[in-house]
Amino acid sequence: MISCTEFIPAYSELFRTLEQRGGTAAVEAFWDYLSRGYLGNLRDLVVEHGIRGCWLYWSNTLNEEAADFTMTLDEDAGEFVIDMHACPSKGRLLAASHYPAYPDYCRHCDRLYRNILEPLGYDYHIDLARCDQAACRLVVRRREKALHSPK
Repeated sequence: MISCTEFIPAYSELFRTLEQRGGTAAVEAFWDYLSRGYLGNLRDLVVEHGIRGCWLYWSNTLNEEAADFTMTLDEDAGEFVIDMHACPSKGRLLAASHYPAYPDYCRHCDRLYRNILEPLGYDYHIDLARCDQAACRLVVRRREKALHSPK
């Protein structure tokens, strides 16, 4: 079984290979496949718990990854925020000198999670401006019309 530390560069290289063979569309199609096939747990948590489902999902996954982050949940406002101070995946890629990281590596988080949350009535925004520092900010907000729709 591949370890977590080996998985990150393998993932990065897979993205690079897909892009070389089929362009950005091939990479995005793979991300869409992952989102559909492997993020049902996020979808289920958000369907069952609303915006709190985001908190439940990421409090588990980010702690498993040993990320340095701060999460904020405001259920009344329908807002969930992750301030990623040090992403262990991107940090590992930045620290590696023997292979180049896939340049758009961090965009997989945008595509994977947006595909799940937007159809459920949430706006999803990720600020990837500090990816070169292994940092980002993710904001999920319940859409106004979703506030008034029945569960």
